[in-house]
Parts: sequence; C-alpha cells; structure tokens
Amino acid sequence: MSGPTAKDPDALPQLVGDFQPVDIWQAHINRLFYGLLGTRVREYYQTFAAADYRLGYALAEDYWRQCVSREKIKNKAAGAAPLIVMEWGAGNGNLAACFLDRLQELDQENLVLPRITYVCVEQEPVLLEQAKHNVDLVKHKDRVSFECTAVENLASYVDASVDRIICNELWSELPTKLVLRKEGDIKEEQLRPNLNEKRLVEFPDWEKFVEAFDKADLEALPTFAAFLGDLVWEREYQPVDAKTLAFRRTVTEFLKGIDEEVLVPYNVGACQSLKEAKRLLGPDAIGFSSFDAGTADPRVLNDPEKPCYTVQGGQFSFMVNFQLLQAVAMHLGIQTGIIESQRDFVSRSLGAPVLSVMDLLASHPHPPEGEPWQLDVFILRTLEAVNQTYRSPYRRRIEFPIMESTPAKERAELEALLQALPSQGVPDTIAYLTESEIRVARPALEKLGYDLDGIEAMLQFPAQPVDYMHFSFIGQ
Repeated sequence: MSGPTAKDPDALPQLVGDFQPVDIWQAHINRLFYGLLGTRVREYYQTFAAADYRLGYALAEDYWRQCVSREKIKNKAAGAAPLIVMEWGAGNGNLAACFLDRLQELDQENLVLPRITYVCVEQEPVLLEQAKHNVDLVKHKDRVSFECTAVENLASYVDASVDRIICNELWSELPTKLVLRKEGDIKEEQLRPNLNEKRLVEFPDWEKFVEAFDKADLEALPTFAAFLGDLVWEREYQPVDAKTLAFRRTVTEFLKGIDEEVLVPYNVGACQSLKEAKRLLGPDAIGFSSFDAGTADPRVLNDPEKPCYTVQGGQFSFMVNFQLLQAVAMHLGIQTGIIESQRDFVSRSLGAPVLSVMDLLASHPHPPEGEPWQLDVFILRTLEAVNQTYRSPYRRRIEFPIMESTPAKERAELEALLQALPSQGVPDTIAYLTESEIRVARPALEKLGYDLDGIEAMLQFPAQPVDYMHFSFIGQ
C-alpha cells in the first residue's frame, strides 16, 4: 500500500480500528496514553492528589479519629493486629506521602502508625515508578509496598484482611459502558477510531502504524508522529444481551428510571471494585472511600445533553454514575453507603471550611474575557494574592504551562509571575484553601475584583449537580 498524499484526500486511509464497545476502546486508549504520555500526565489534567496535600491530610485525620475511637470501644491495646491501608490508583504517590506524614504527626504515642502497611496499587508502570521515587514517600519506605496490578487482580490478599481502602479519581478511568434503553432493549455505544485526514501525510507507512496501534506496541508507536489528540471517533448503538452485563438486574432496574434513548454511564469497573472492596475489608474495618467527579442526581442522569465523558490528550475520562453505584452497593449487601461532596468531607475532616482554587476563581463576579493569556494572568494574580497567607508544608512549585500563542510581552509577564510564586505556595489550581486563608487574603483579592459576599456564598454552596463526590462505606 502506498503512503497517503495530500493531493488526493479522498483516497487517504482513515480508519484506525473497528467498531467496539466503549469500554474496550477505553482500556486500549488508556494503555496508549499512559505508555506514551505517562510522564506528562499533569500537562493534560490535574487531580486532587497531584500536588495538593489537604485531601491526604483530611483522610489521615479521619482515619486517626476512627482508629482511636475503635480502640476505645474494643478496648484493644496498642500494638494489636497489623493494619493494611490500600490506595487504589496510587498515581505519583503524593496522596500516600501526605496521608502517612499527617498520621505520623497525629500518632504521638505510636498507637496506629507502627501497625500500618500502606499498599500502593497502580496498574500503570510509569506512574508506579513515579510513586516509588517520590521523595516525600521514600521517608516511609519501611511501611509502604507497591503492587503493579489492576484492582481486580488482588486475589493474593485474603478476605477481610484490609482496614482501609482509598480510591482517588480511579473510577472515572476504569472500564465504563455507555448504555440506553430503547423499546425494551438495552443498547450500548460502540466507537470506531479514525485519524484526522489532515494528519495522515505524516504517516507514510500507514499499515505499520495501524498494526502498532492495534497491538498497543509501545516500542513502535513512538517512532510515528503523535496521534492520540487527533483521533476522531464514530459512534453507533448496538443491542447488548442483558445477561452478559454484570449486575444485570440492578442495571436493568436502574434504566427503567431513565427516559428512552438517554445515554448513561455504567461504570462497570467501579461496580466490580465495590465487590472486591467488600471482600477485602474486615468486619470492623474503617472502610472504603472513593473520590471522583460524577453525579447522583437523577435529573442530571436523565438529561440527554449531559456530557458522559471528557477527552484529555486523547484519553477518555467518564462521569461516575453514583446513583447506579449506590444501587449496586445495596445489591452487594452494603448497607452503609454514603455519598457527599468531596469538599464537605475535607472540610469536616480538617475542621475548617475549604474551597478549591477553582471554586474561588468561579466566585469572581466578572472574570476576564478575551484572549486566553488574560485568563492566565488573572489566575496567577489570584494565586499571588492567596499565597500571602497559604503555606504548604511541602515545596512543590506549581506547574502552569503557558500557551504557545501568548504574545512575547505577555509571556514575559506570565513567566515573571510564575517565577515569583513561592515554592511552598499553592501547588496547583485544584488545591484546597481554608476559609481563614481566604479571609486574610481578602484585601489583595478585592483589588482583583473579588467580592467577599460571593466568596461567602461559594463557601455555603451545596454540591453541584456534577461535582467531585465522596462515596464511602464501613466494613461489613
């Protein structure tokens, strides 16, 4: 087959693969994304464990209080049975480091920490290597172990052997089907990848590229031009035999409450993870917590215009269907499932109201419009203001990529602002700020046009229809 030419675009080969269910392509693209871009993940999106410390501290505070309470109730002596804390989707190890650091500060009498083995479970080797070399986590190397595997491959851990499971922004990346109901049948979305025809001239040996893509050949693919961000996906909907679906009765019943032909996420991997968590947790375990972006609002789920997923760097990230997950939990006999906003969990655990930087930015009555660089300046000026009072216990400079299209003069201004931000300042734009930090920074924020009433209102806002949520249950 001869290579494509720009002179005859109609003859250009475009198909990269065949129609397959969304969850099949999702797993394939995830392998490619982390294999090719795993060292650059934060260029595409940030998570609440990327550099911030307050979620890890909140989890440690919550765990410490519950452990102490359990010891008093059970009259257990210090030095009792070992405790396994698992983190599913450990990423770069930041959450683990912050959790263990804070627990060490709280556990002055060594009642809990000496008993802990913290297991970082991460199926992406490139991310696990980052966790292993995380300088803040290395301090705890004697009590940390690493498992390069998927959540469903934890059979080596016996039933009822784990005390705490933390799952942070993993559910949205686990296999997810998109399903709908039509005339009594369940249909699922299938996808077929194409490459944008404008890019095809960069792939003279098309057959070899398609073969490497199909096999997820991570040695051959880097020899071709970058492609993940330029994939174009065709969609079709095919009937699926309900008998082949895990938790089919629960899924079928759930879809009865959704209008016909309205597509909803069925987070298959997340549902399966609940079953595995229930198996692993002991009867008096502190329990399970998952944090992710999604909704439990039936009105949102029934909205045909809702976004079921986003694509960053070519990778799919699915909205988590917490309503269906709660139904699956009940099917599994989990009676204590609780859904709340992640912000409420962090505020309650730390004993202080918090907002993320993104929440603060959203509270501004008149954010800048116009050129993208103007918004970048606004964001950095906001960080400059709150950094007058915010001090992280970690030195983690914010990663803030400046767009190539930024004019030279404005680029110089942005680079100067970035350079002036302190190393112990806000580490990323999703970091949590306490109410007191925001109040002290009020004069500087007001100069930027922020309104204190708007910030106060944001602090009181309940979870949004689609938000970062916390799903938890205790040992059964």
